[in-house]
Amino acid sequence: MNRLSEMRTLFLLISLTVACNAMAQLKQFTLEDLNYGGNNYYNMSPKNQYYTWWGDELVRTDVEKCFVVDKKTGKEKVMFSLDEVNSWIDANDSVYVRHLYNAIFPYSGKTLVMLGNRYETILVDWKAKKQVWSSGEIGSEAAEWCPQSKATAYVKDWQLYVGDADGVQHKITSDGSSDIVYGKSVHRDEFGIYKGTFWSPDGQKLAFYRMDQSMVTDYPQVNTSTRIATLEADKYPMAGETMHKVTVGVYDMKTGKTIYLKAGDPTDRYFTNVSWSPDSRTIYIQELNRDQNDMQLVCYDAVSGNRLKVLYTEQHDKYVEPQHPITFLPWDSSKFIFQSQKDGYNHLYIFDKDGNQLKQLTQGKWVVLDILGFNAAKKQVIIRSTECNPLQNNLFAVDVKTGKRTLLDNGRGCHANVWQADGGCSSALSASGTFIYDSYTEPDVPRNIDVIDIAKVSRRQLFSAENPWKGYDVPEYSCGTIKAADGSTDLYYRMVKPTNFDPQKKYPTVIYVYGGPHARNVEARWNWYSRGWETYMAQKGYLLFILDNRGSKDRGRDFEQATFRHLGQEEMKDQVKGAEFLKSLPYVDADRIGVHGWSFGGFMTISLMVNYPDIFKVGVAGGPVIDWSLYEVMYGERYMDTPQDNPEGYEQTNLIRKAKDLKGKLQIIQGMNDPTVVPQHCLQFIHECNIVGTQPDFYVYPGEPHNMRGHQSTHLHERITQYFEDYLK
Repeated sequence: MNRLSEMRTLFLLISLTVACNAMAQLKQFTLEDLNYGGNNYYNMSPKNQYYTWWGDELVRTDVEKCFVVDKKTGKEKVMFSLDEVNSWIDANDSVYVRHLYNAIFPYSGKTLVMLGNRYETILVDWKAKKQVWSSGEIGSEAAEWCPQSKATAYVKDWQLYVGDADGVQHKITSDGSSDIVYGKSVHRDEFGIYKGTFWSPDGQKLAFYRMDQSMVTDYPQVNTSTRIATLEADKYPMAGETMHKVTVGVYDMKTGKTIYLKAGDPTDRYFTNVSWSPDSRTIYIQELNRDQNDMQLVCYDAVSGNRLKVLYTEQHDKYVEPQHPITFLPWDSSKFIFQSQKDGYNHLYIFDKDGNQLKQLTQGKWVVLDILGFNAAKKQVIIRSTECNPLQNNLFAVDVKTGKRTLLDNGRGCHANVWQADGGCSSALSASGTFIYDSYTEPDVPRNIDVIDIAKVSRRQLFSAENPWKGYDVPEYSCGTIKAADGSTDLYYRMVKPTNFDPQKKYPTVIYVYGGPHARNVEARWNWYSRGWETYMAQKGYLLFILDNRGSKDRGRDFEQATFRHLGQEEMKDQVKGAEFLKSLPYVDADRIGVHGWSFGGFMTISLMVNYPDIFKVGVAGGPVIDWSLYEVMYGERYMDTPQDNPEGYEQTNLIRKAKDLKGKLQIIQGMNDPTVVPQHCLQFIHECNIVGTQPDFYVYPGEPHNMRGHQSTHLHERITQYFEDYLK
C-alpha cells in the first residue's frame, strides 16, 4: 500500500469513528418524553408564548406578569405583576390569583383585567391599583360571564342561576336533575354544540338549553372503587332508541321572567347553533329532523317566544350537518353569513335577514374551516381555509363586496393555532379586526408566532420555538399520496421511517388508523403532525404509516359521505390500498404488518384484522365500536341511519359476526367506565370469540373514560408498544 492509500484509509477510519461516535451521542427518547401523560412531555414539547387582545393592543400573558407588546418592534413593557394584583384584590382563599395566563381584557380602552377562577370572577383596574368589581363566590360549573352586563350564568346542583352585576344570585329553574338538564351542552356535543348558555349582545337576556332525558335508557356504568361496587348510570340513547327532548328558554334580566321558544313538539328533533340578532330581539336556530337530512334556519321572537319565520331550508339525500351559527355583518345588521356544504364544500353565503340568499361569497374545491371575525373598516371577513393545500390551514381576508381573497400568512403550514372552547380561533383577531396574532407550525417548524397587520398584509415575528428534540435520535418524517380504492381520489399519508434507516433491510410496519369523520391525521404541521408514539416506535425499529382514507374531514362533502350507511367498508378498502403500497416498498416486511387505532380507529383495527387476516398480523384496538346499533343516536344515525331503516348496513358492519375470522394476534383495550363507546361493545365481541374459539387478548383500565387520563396514558402506550414487540417484531 502506498503512502496516499494509507492516508485515505486512515481518513476513512477516522471519519467512520467520528460518525459512530456522533450516532452514539444522540439521545434516545422515552415515553415519558413523548407521551402527553409523560413526566417529561412538557419539556420535550415546543415552547410557547401566550397572547391576548386588549382592543387592538397585543398583550402577552405569563405566570408572573402581563406585558403590552409593541406590534411594530416586538418590544414589551410590563403592565402589572402577579404580586401586585394580589396586593390590590380583596384576597381570600377562593379569589387569590395563582397565575396570569388566563388574564382577559374585556373592555377596549379601559385599564381593566378580568381574573379569577371557577369560584369567582373579579375585575382589577391596574392603573388605579384596586379591585373594582367581583361576582361573589359562585363555586359552580358551566359558568359563562357576560362583559356587557357583568352577569354570570351558571349551573349549581342541577339548577340554572344568573348572578347579576350587584352579586345577587337569581335561581332560574327549580326542577333540574339528572333527568332534566339545564344550561349545558345537548345532543351529546354534536353539531358544533359545546355549551348550553347564550348571552344576548346587550347582555340583558340569556338563552339556554333545557334537555329532558327522563325517557332515555340508563346505561349501567359501575364504580368499582367503592367497598361494594356501586351503580353510576349514564343516560345513553342508542341508535334507533328513544332520544332526549330539547327546548330553548330565554331569561330576561330586566323582567326576571323566563319564556320558552314555541318551536313545537321537540320529539326526534335537534336544535343547534343558537345565535342572536345584533339588536338582541331575535334568536336564530338551525333545526334538524331526526334523519338529519332536512335542516331549517328558523328565527324566534326573544320576548314572546313566537316562531317568526323559516329563513332557509336545506335538504340532502344523505345528511346535512350544520356546524356553525349564522354571523351578522358588523357594519350591516340586515345581512348575515351562513355556512353550508351545499355546493360540495363548506363555503360562505350572504343572506339578508328575510332569508334571501344574496350571493355565494367563497367557492372552490376547498373548505372554509373557521371565521375568525371581521375587519369592519375594510368590510372584510377573516377566515381560515384549505385553499392553499388540503393539508394546510391558512388565513385569508375576504372582501365581502367583491369576494376577493387576500392571503395573510406565509402560505405554508397550519395557522392561527389558538383554540377556544368552540374549536374556533376567533381570539387570534384583535377587536377591530386589524391585527392577528398567528401561532403556526410547518413540517420543519415546531412553532412560530407572528403578528399580522391585515391592512398592510405584513408580518412581524414575535417568537420562534427551538427544536426541543435537538440532540435526539430523530426519525425521518415524510408525506405523500396514493390513489384511493375508487382509482381516482388522492389520499394523503405520513410515513415515519425507523431511526438509522437502512433501505437494504426489511422492517416491521405498523399502520396507525383513525379513519372516521371529523378528524384527519396528516397535516402540514411539525413532523407532518406525527404522534409522539410513532417516534418512539421508529426508535425501536418500526416503520409507521398513517393514511387519511375517504370519510375523514376537510376534503369536502362527497369525500366524507362516501361511507354513508356502511361505515368501515370504503375506509378498509383505502387502508388496504395503503398496505399494498407498503408491500411494494423493498424495505417493508410484508409478513410483519400490524395495525393500531382508538375509538373509530379501534373499530377500523378490528375490521381490518378480521376482514384481511392475511395482511394484518397484529392489532391493538382501543375503545372500539363493535356494533353500531350500540352507539349513540346523533353520530350513529347520521352516518348509518337507524337499525330499523338500514338493517343490511348494520349487519354488514357488525364485527361480532366476524369474530370467527380472527387469525392474528389482537389486543383490545378499554376504559371500563367509557361513556362514549360503552364497554358493552368489546365485551360482546369477546363473548362471541369465546363461543367460536378465537383468542383475542383484553386489558381494561378501571375507572377510566374513553381516553386514559394523566400518567395512565403513558402506561397505555407502553402496553401497546410491548404487544407489537412481543408479536410483530
